[in-house]
Amino acid sequence: MNVHPFIEAEKQAGHRVKRACELLKVSRAAFHARRTGAVGPRAVQDAELTEQITAVRARSRGTYGAPRIHAVLRREGTACGRRRIARLMRAAGLVGRHRRRRHRTTIPDPHAATRPDLVLRDFRPDPTATDARWCGDITYIPTDEGWLYLDTVIDIASRRVVGRATADHLRTEPVAEALRAACRRRRPAGSVIFHSDRGCQYTSREFALLAAGWGIQLSVGRTGQCWDNALAESFFATLKNELLGDRSRPSRSVARTAVFERTEGWYNLHRLHSSLGYRSPADYEAAPAA
Repeated sequence: MNVHPFIEAEKQAGHRVKRACELLKVSRAAFHARRTGAVGPRAVQDAELTEQITAVRARSRGTYGAPRIHAVLRREGTACGRRRIARLMRAAGLVGRHRRRRHRTTIPDPHAATRPDLVLRDFRPDPTATDARWCGDITYIPTDEGWLYLDTVIDIASRRVVGRATADHLRTEPVAEALRAACRRRRPAGSVIFHSDRGCQYTSREFALLAAGWGIQLSVGRTGQCWDNALAESFFATLKNELLGDRSRPSRSVARTAVFERTEGWYNLHRLHSSLGYRSPADYEAAPAA
C-alpha cells in the first residue's frame, strides 16, 4: 500500500501528519524519508530505526552508546545489528558519554595496621552471592560551595549501590555512615567482606571497630593500584560521565539530591551493565539463579 499520497492529502486537508502516521502505523521518519525523494526500503528502515535509537537514547538521558542501545532494542523485539546502530548513530550525530579519569582522594596512613586483600581483583558478578562481598571508595563532586565528597558501598555480585553517604570533608565519619547504611538496608545473613583502598579512613581504628561490630571482614588493595578496587572506580566514572555530567551544582544540597536521584532512580533500577548481560542491578538480583 502506498500511503504517501494519503498522508499528503491529509496534510492538505489540515490534518496533522503525526496523527495520520499513527493511524497507518507508519513512522514520521519513514514518511519524511519517502517524501524527500525516491528512496528504497532500506533507507526507510534506517529512518525508522534511527527514530527508535533516538528514543532509547533519550530515555537513558543521553548516556547510552551503541552496545546498550542494541541491547535495549533487542529486548524490545527489534532485530538489528550493533554495527548498524553505530553507523546510524554516527550519521545522526548521536554519541554516548565516555569515561574520563578522575583525581584520587586516597591518603594512606603509613602507620595503619596491615590487612589482607581478600578480593584479589575478582569482581565477577554472581546472582547467588549477593551480600557476600562489598566494595567502597570516595569521590568528589564539584559545587559552587566547594567539593561534596561521596562515600559508597557497592555489592560486587550485582553492582548495586547498597550504601551511600556525603559530606564536605574526608574524615572517617562518612565512610562509616555509608557502611552502616548498607548493613541496615541489606541485613546480610552471613559474613561479608568489605574491600577498599588503603585510604586512612578505611584503615582507621574507628572503621575497624564498626566493621567488627557488624561481623564484616575488612580487605584492602595495594597502594597506588586502582585496579585493585576497579569496580568502585568504574561506578564513579559512570556516575560522573553518564549520570551527573560535567557541570557544577549550585550547592552541596542540590548535588546531594542529584546523586540520590541518579543512583536510586536510575543506576540501581534501570542502568544496563554489560557484565550483567545487559541487565540492571535490580533485574539481576531479581532473576532466578541459573
